[in-house]
Amino acid sequence: MDPGTFDGLALRETAGGTEIPVRVAPNARRSAIAGLWQRALKVGVAAPPRDERANDALVAFMAGVLGVARRDVAITRGLRGRDKIVRVRGCDAARIRRRFAEATLNQ
Repeated sequence: MDPGTFDGLALRETAGGTEIPVRVAPNARRSAIAGLWQRALKVGVAAPPRDERANDALVAFMAGVLGVARRDVAITRGLRGRDKIVRVRGCDAARIRRRFAEATLNQ
């Protein structure tokens, strides 16, 4: 995936951290970034969408990709749906785009 692909990602920097719109596809073969979907990050997670498993897998995956602690990643909207807002503390928009591009090159 071209590193410039993530320029279209609708990130929003707030006092509490950077908010990332995410479209989640549970039950994926493996957790991975699948690209962009309507200015949101599309992520497949290798967990079922029940008992918070997919949400937990998303938080762990995002923390790993971004190089932050799990406690710095939170789903602030969309706990029960595919479309979510994930807030990350300790990362600005430029670093997030760079880390996503690096992650897709290594997939």
